[in-house]
Amino acid sequence: MNNLSVPHLLGIQDLNLSDIQTIFKTADAFKEVINRPIKKVPSLRDITLANVFFENSTRTRLSFELAAKRLSAEVVNFSASNSSVKKGETLIDTVNNILAMKVDMVVLRHESPGAALFLSQHTSAKIINAGDGTHEHPTQALLDAYSLGEKLGSLEGKKVAIVGDILHSRVALSNIHCLQKLGAEVMVCGPSTLIPKHISLLNVRVSHNLREALLWSDAVNMLRIQLERQEAEYFPSLRDYSLNFGLTQSLLDSLDKELVIMHPGPINRGVEITSEVADGSHSIILNQVENGVAIRMAVIYLLASTIER
Repeated sequence: MNNLSVPHLLGIQDLNLSDIQTIFKTADAFKEVINRPIKKVPSLRDITLANVFFENSTRTRLSFELAAKRLSAEVVNFSASNSSVKKGETLIDTVNNILAMKVDMVVLRHESPGAALFLSQHTSAKIINAGDGTHEHPTQALLDAYSLGEKLGSLEGKKVAIVGDILHSRVALSNIHCLQKLGAEVMVCGPSTLIPKHISLLNVRVSHNLREALLWSDAVNMLRIQLERQEAEYFPSLRDYSLNFGLTQSLLDSLDKELVIMHPGPINRGVEITSEVADGSHSIILNQVENGVAIRMAVIYLLASTIER
């Protein structure tokens, strides 16, 4: 087994191409495991993992929990909404109290960019970033690229459009880094108010026309509008956004081309994508969900292999 070049998974920016390939190769093996009648291996029976979520999450937390349990690790779930954080306890105190219970790994979701990095510098546990504010969401990018590779083969030279709320999306930034490391070209598309001013510095194309982006791309990743992160109005209405940037079956049919449809979830059906498209033959959204468990198993396993026992 090849080890990763990093002690924690804090962001895609920290990984090299070999790291990504190692994660994918390990995920291949675990995907075979989770499709067996007995979906469990005893690899990490001596490891305890804590899911520490300071933001609401269902899919990501469950995916990490299932991934750890498939590896036979012990799992502790922590939710800030029911904790002493509400009483003023700091992030480090919260996590150190958890680590005092002999936890080896922490999966952290936090509203502040850089929270996972900060924690990795102040604790001895292995840290996996499950989303830090609008910064990164590395395992989502890994499972997106892995799923796309299953569909298209090598991503070298492939064209991928990321459409929607780029400004507030940690998924977009991680996807850009991951896809580019794998040799893909990336375009971001959305209203000008939801595209970061200096996004072109990341060597991505920019479009404000959905049809133009779809005609250019081999695959499109439709992001939801993150209303919970928006402190101002970035477009006139959801209806206006949907009319200009919503992916419909009639729009797809008019392109006369094969296009892979992705979405990191949760889906706002009827806003950024219609149910007909989300559930259609071009969609790999459910593949992304399944692959999320295999990718997270791979990340947990590879990082756990460097824990001194």
